[in-house]
Amino acid sequence: MGNRERIFFVYKITLVAAVGGLLFGYDTAVIAGAIGFLQIKFDLSPAMVGWIASCALIGCVFGALGAGVLSDWLGRKKILILSALLFGISSVGIALPAGIDAFVFFRIIGGLGIGIASMLAPMYITEIAPADKRGRLVSINQLGIVTGILLIYFVNAAIAGMYDQQWNVNTGWRWMFGSGIFPSVIFLILLFFVPESPRWLAKKGRNTEALAILTRINGPEQAQVELQEINQHLNTDSVSFSEIFRPGIRKALFAGILLAMFSQITGINAIMYYAPEIFKATGDGSDSALLQTILVGVVNFLFTIVAIKYVDKTGRKKLLLAGSAGMTACLALIGGAFYLDLAQGFLVLVSILAYIAFFALSLGPLTFVVIAEIFPNRTRGVAMSICIFALWVFVFIVSQCFPILLESIGNAYTFWIFMLLSAGALFFVWRFIPETKEKTLEEMEKLWQ
Repeated sequence: MGNRERIFFVYKITLVAAVGGLLFGYDTAVIAGAIGFLQIKFDLSPAMVGWIASCALIGCVFGALGAGVLSDWLGRKKILILSALLFGISSVGIALPAGIDAFVFFRIIGGLGIGIASMLAPMYITEIAPADKRGRLVSINQLGIVTGILLIYFVNAAIAGMYDQQWNVNTGWRWMFGSGIFPSVIFLILLFFVPESPRWLAKKGRNTEALAILTRINGPEQAQVELQEINQHLNTDSVSFSEIFRPGIRKALFAGILLAMFSQITGINAIMYYAPEIFKATGDGSDSALLQTILVGVVNFLFTIVAIKYVDKTGRKKLLLAGSAGMTACLALIGGAFYLDLAQGFLVLVSILAYIAFFALSLGPLTFVVIAEIFPNRTRGVAMSICIFALWVFVFIVSQCFPILLESIGNAYTFWIFMLLSAGALFFVWRFIPETKEKTLEEMEKLWQ
């Protein structure tokens, strides 16, 4: 197999795994177009709006927490298949006429699928990717996420525009959620055409199968070297929970958890989930707000492509620093616009789009890149589960609290809180995150020691 064929093979696997990211983005962002109609349909209080927007995150938390253990036991591929099935069940369940309790139940089922995919898709790509292309390839998973977000923004806008407001309140929002069955089925079918992770196969003692896959990725000579290196760093005994807290791993775990935390408490999902409602607060109508939300998705998509282009050239740390600084400035402007009653113009829209651009360059894709590559093979499944578990806990907290904060302290102070947290992210990255580009996964443990 020539070099071109090997590259094609790696990118094919990556793109299939990234469909899991697409489902992740599609299913988490669908609520943005539906939440206003749900609020009218069920006469929801601000606290209930937060719960309806964030109930899926309960499933995300437990899906992420269990994905590492399950994938260590059954394999990365089988558990990704499980996530596709959970997505599909959730989409169909919500589309069927039922009350708010059934909605919450099926959103939590979908959340389990999101949690699994959010943890396993980047880990699977990391374990497949050559070291010199790993940052770019794992970032493609984030491209999948933002593609899913952009796609559902278009779908939401198209469905909302079909009939009048009353139809959307009664039926339209069900169609929005039900549309998720199509990408779920596509993901399920594609997963049958990709191999298992070679590092998982080696961990299970299936070296012949692992070598065959590594040969298709790296060529025969490099595959032998890499398999030998994997086995040198791999102990096939079960991983005890206490092991991830030993020196070296403990420091990486601390960094991974805090990076996951900062990627969420700096406000991204408050904007992604509630973008139409934020734009309505600036004086725009429902149709205009949905179109501006699509613009948010387009900017998110385009600047994720920029991150993919430069992550392996510029490095993770420089992009994280630049992005955190830019997010801090943009959130200061958004808060200032609301405080000075300047929200009616373009300042809020431009500042939000700039904030999205800086996030898409940095904390968006690179959180998953760094978390997926900083742990050694033996502990990666369990350690990543803990980090992604923490990420979803903070997504839930932000999503639950955001509408309550808006009502209690107003738009300006809410966005200024996110500004201070973004400044905290800037300091944390500068002080605690090392540069990891072009290092093999087997070198990471030495980096933290």
